[in-house]
Amino acid sequence: MPTAPAAPLPLTGERTLPELPVENYWFRRHEAAYLALAPFVRGSLLVEAGCGEGYGADLLARTAQRILALDYDAASVAHVRARYPAHDVVRADLQRLPVAAGSVEVVANLQVIEHLHNQAGFLRECARVLRPAGTLLITTPNRLTFSPGRDTPLNPFHTRELAAAELAAVLAPRFAVTRMLGLRHGRRLARWERRHGSIVDAQLAAPPSRWSSELRREVEQVRAADFLVGPDDVNGSLDLVAVAVRRP
Repeated sequence: MPTAPAAPLPLTGERTLPELPVENYWFRRHEAAYLALAPFVRGSLLVEAGCGEGYGADLLARTAQRILALDYDAASVAHVRARYPAHDVVRADLQRLPVAAGSVEVVANLQVIEHLHNQAGFLRECARVLRPAGTLLITTPNRLTFSPGRDTPLNPFHTRELAAAELAAVLAPRFAVTRMLGLRHGRRLARWERRHGSIVDAQLAAPPSRWSSELRREVEQVRAADFLVGPDDVNGSLDLVAVAVRRP
């Protein structure tokens, strides 16, 4: 759990941060994916590759036996060490994981692979460090809904976004996908969107200082329970959520 206050990370758009009212929608959307995947790390030796602010590593550590959190950004690593001192965190290039071959049971990579230039190389590293039949947990924005119809990703920090079939294809050489799920809005957010339009588009259309009072209030009220993770309409989902097992 978080302890003493740590130096805040800057809000750049590269990562989401907890406890910022204007970021609450994105934080809760990420949190919902972590909560959905937490059962898969129970009792495991776990690596989170790309831990960002550290809130996800802290959540997964509640069920994992032990967690090693990795991130390339030095400021993020310093922040995680200060705010979540109970967890091991190391600065690392995700193309060269500082982990012995076949030594961990689960690798978690949530909302990170779309930032990487060499996605196949990263997945080779994940396969290397996992034990036989080890589990990879991965989430990423669904390209079909996050950047629909665009030649380049909407987020400038993304190098390559993936649709469900593309994610399955990049995993296939080293992993067998056992679940391909989608994260989508639950009933309350869907009801709000029927009245006001897309909450994502509304947030991206203007800086927070120009948001309507209705939008600001809704963003601040969002909770992880406002999102659903399941097998329905994966191609139309907001985020892809994959569970995969290392091939022999």
